[in-house]
Amino acid sequence: MGPFPLFRSLPGACIGYPFDHAPRLGFTMTRGRFAPSPTGRLHFGSLVAALGSWLFARHADGRWIVRMEDLDREREVQGAAERILATLDAFGLVSDEDIVYQSRRSDRYAAALARLERDGHAYRCWCSRTDLEPRGGIHPSECVAQPRERAPAWRLRVRDHVLAFDDAIQGPQQQDLAREVGDFVIWRADGACAYQLAVVVDDAAQEIDQVVRGADLLDSTPRQILLQRLLGLPQPAYAHLPLALGTDGRKLSKHAASLPVDARDPLPALRAALHFLGQRAPTERNVHMLLSRASRELATASIPRAAAVPVAFAAARNATS
Repeated sequence: MGPFPLFRSLPGACIGYPFDHAPRLGFTMTRGRFAPSPTGRLHFGSLVAALGSWLFARHADGRWIVRMEDLDREREVQGAAERILATLDAFGLVSDEDIVYQSRRSDRYAAALARLERDGHAYRCWCSRTDLEPRGGIHPSECVAQPRERAPAWRLRVRDHVLAFDDAIQGPQQQDLAREVGDFVIWRADGACAYQLAVVVDDAAQEIDQVVRGADLLDSTPRQILLQRLLGLPQPAYAHLPLALGTDGRKLSKHAASLPVDARDPLPALRAALHFLGQRAPTERNVHMLLSRASRELATASIPRAAAVPVAFAAARNATS
């Protein structure tokens, strides 16, 4: 048994299932994933997320899948997706299946939106951030702005849902969606699917049953669980890893010093990432042998909850500036 209990409550009749195929009933192999955005090179914080999700999947003798979250075309850096995949390959982290690109899956997201609208869960909204500022950015159950000439966004009605779940690392979590989040955007005004809906559609389509990712997404999880319930989809198990911070306390990906990890010499950064996750770093000098041993010896109870500055910061940044 791996670090998660095998979670496979896949209903046989998901009405209007808007994805690649219906779930394979009785299939119990653990399936994890890493879903980077192609906005730059792979830095230490992303390596921690990739390695953590890979370790969880491999420890459970499961499969590990890479999905490219490339819906934000304005922030996408040309060639970044290819460089991320090449770096992962150099670190021994290779997807067990073909890479899925969200930019090629708009029809699936549109089908999910249509179902939510049909069932009365989604509505058009013209409210801007300025409109919501007096309410702390939280959208109420009714729009505060009138329809305008420009295209609307689509929001999900959260109603009075209070969502609770157990995180394998961070422990019990609870969120009052109406008070803490409000009705949230699931389809942007520019015509692109929003992250919250896309990730739910893709996790279901790829039969992901364990989501291991950075703790910056812990707050998004109740929204995704609500979408799963409204669409009749299975809920994965969740584990949110500690964030790697810069010396100024900001998330490393936002830090000016978040240099890419060095694909030419992956072992120092791999060992630094293992230490950051509270794991003993094997002494093997071969990437694949090191990863194999690290996955067998994974101690999930040793993974810290709190964000931190990597102790081996030089190794975390082991790239030329």
